[in-house]
Amino acid sequence: MNKYYITCEDSGGSHKMAYTQWGKEDNQNILICVHGLTRNGRDFDFLAQALEKDYCIICPDIVGRGESDWLTEAKDYNLIVYAQDILRLIKHLNATQVDWLGTSMGGLIGMAIASQAESPIRRLIINDVGAFIPEKAMQRIAGYLLKEKPDFPDLVAAEIYIRDTYKPFGNLTDEQWQHLTQYSVKTLPSGGYRLNYDPQISYPYQNIPINSIKAQEFWPWWEKISCPILLLYGQESDLLLPDTITQMKEINPQMSLVTLPYVGHAPALMSDEQIKVIENWLAQTSGV
Repeated sequence: MNKYYITCEDSGGSHKMAYTQWGKEDNQNILICVHGLTRNGRDFDFLAQALEKDYCIICPDIVGRGESDWLTEAKDYNLIVYAQDILRLIKHLNATQVDWLGTSMGGLIGMAIASQAESPIRRLIINDVGAFIPEKAMQRIAGYLLKEKPDFPDLVAAEIYIRDTYKPFGNLTDEQWQHLTQYSVKTLPSGGYRLNYDPQISYPYQNIPINSIKAQEFWPWWEKISCPILLLYGQESDLLLPDTITQMKEINPQMSLVTLPYVGHAPALMSDEQIKVIENWLAQTSGV
């Protein structure tokens, strides 16, 4: 695994985006893995280790998260800027085609790019997000983002918080929770730890009552996607609903669906079983 940075443009000038790379750099089978709203690219370490023999795996920290810069203009925390950064990354990799795995926000970024004419995305894996996000889920997300986050005196306290906050990820091992915790925080100059994302990623939800936040729809993107799609559904998810899945399937009949039991939003994709689902689908669709 190697760590790199690229420079991307924004309305305030430029910012650096960090990414980790697994597997052989000259492998033309590139899999880009993009994390959820408050997460980072190290969420995919377990999956990347399992697949790096067959793929060059690229795991970016979307700006404002992980080891990427924080933006000077909070209004730039939006899906359009995120997609532009990823297109800049794909150009930097000299890639004409990539496969995509996106969790939640990462799935939406993938949908945005896959909907474009002559999209570089060859195959699209979406983890527990769809073309419609219900009002209650949007309000839950906004409430979490706007809530003041604690500092932690040590990693033990941080892990307690991470286990509670991300309980819907499923029944992870102690090693996996410790891994998530390690990369979810950064050290403070005065000692202790803080979550490693910019609080300003909450900008879209600031200064509006939470109960006025509406559902979000991405059907125009979904209707334009023509590549093979695998949708992963956390059976207890509040963000991806069965009715949404049904409508997505009607629009894109080629979509494959795998339901992952005993998890909510969003499956962590760390267990052998979940990784095998992804590995098998990529092998089955390798001829596209």
